[in-house]
Amino acid sequence: MAASHAAIDTQRLLKSSVLPSPSLKSHPQTSRICTPKLLSFPYAISSRSVDVRSSNRRDDVLDAIKRSLSTCLSETHLQKTVPGLKTKTRGKVRDVYDGGDYLVLVTTDRQSAFDRVLASIPFKGQVLNETSTWWFDRTQHIVQNAVISVPDENVTIAKKCSVFPVEFVVRGFVTGSTDTSLWMVYSKGIRHYCGNVLLDGLVKNQKLATNILTPTTKGIDHDIPVTPDQIIGQGLMTKDEFDEASHKALQLFEYGQHVALEHGLILVDTKYEFGKDSDGSLCLIDEVHTPDSSRYWIAHSYEERIKNGLEPENVDKEFLRLWFKDHCNPYEDKVLPVAPEELVCELAWRYIFLFETITRTQFKVPQLEEPIHDRISRNVSQELLELRQ
Repeated sequence: MAASHAAIDTQRLLKSSVLPSPSLKSHPQTSRICTPKLLSFPYAISSRSVDVRSSNRRDDVLDAIKRSLSTCLSETHLQKTVPGLKTKTRGKVRDVYDGGDYLVLVTTDRQSAFDRVLASIPFKGQVLNETSTWWFDRTQHIVQNAVISVPDENVTIAKKCSVFPVEFVVRGFVTGSTDTSLWMVYSKGIRHYCGNVLLDGLVKNQKLATNILTPTTKGIDHDIPVTPDQIIGQGLMTKDEFDEASHKALQLFEYGQHVALEHGLILVDTKYEFGKDSDGSLCLIDEVHTPDSSRYWIAHSYEERIKNGLEPENVDKEFLRLWFKDHCNPYEDKVLPVAPEELVCELAWRYIFLFETITRTQFKVPQLEEPIHDRISRNVSQELLELRQ
């Protein structure tokens, strides 16, 4: 595609948040289509108004983002700079170091989608780590978590757990653009998915009658949807383990939806990961309700946009996913196009906007006098020294 066309597409994505919904007529297998007037939209009157494009903070934060494009934390090498750290495991976003009795999880600025890294986003790692910390602190009444300490804006030190090889994906709406998203599955005519029976007549972005669980397990290249019976039958979890984790996942999601709505947002879907502590108890790990693991919409505009056939305003990485789907095959192409700078900056701003909206605190832009990797090395070294005393 010509550069001018790509620029036009980028502007269209930024102005409309995401692409318009595909016509219902393009999915003839979906029968008894509901019309929007039959659906229930409580969001316009039940939450405070927030606007991702007109925040007073936007211009100042975007200036800081642009200055930091060349200093993103894309790679870490703490095994060379922090005494006592052993092996490093590089995930799509997190670098995990074995610290003996502990795990050191460094959240980088790498941006992933479609099971691969797409770009580096300024401050993204800090946003994810601090967002998760906020939620971990506020969900301990539901389930314990693995967090021991947070010695740095990008780092969590966690206790070691025996991790279940299952991601607990919880969904409240029929939406999405990836191959395993509920809308993409539903639009192909599938009505039995991950142990759930989906009724005919659902429309894109419609709220489900009840939240559902659509678990996945790791394949060689992609996540694989599985049913509860498959999880138990394949020995991935016992029935008791699965039942407990499922119950906790649904509780976490319901609580997250409640908090999000109080802050002017809709928590649309998310994923949780669990493990077993040394005493055999269930433990929440990884991340919670971040814009990487979750889909968020602006609540007050949801009803009006759905009535007008528009996509909900999103505050997550969905518009970046859609840009890549417009410009390549992100699942099969070996080389992907470079994301436009304004798209990268917009995503960085939306992540910060989400953090500030959820936590009602101001994001602290890191100072660049000390390189981020040096700061992390110093803080992790000091924390590990104190933990081992």
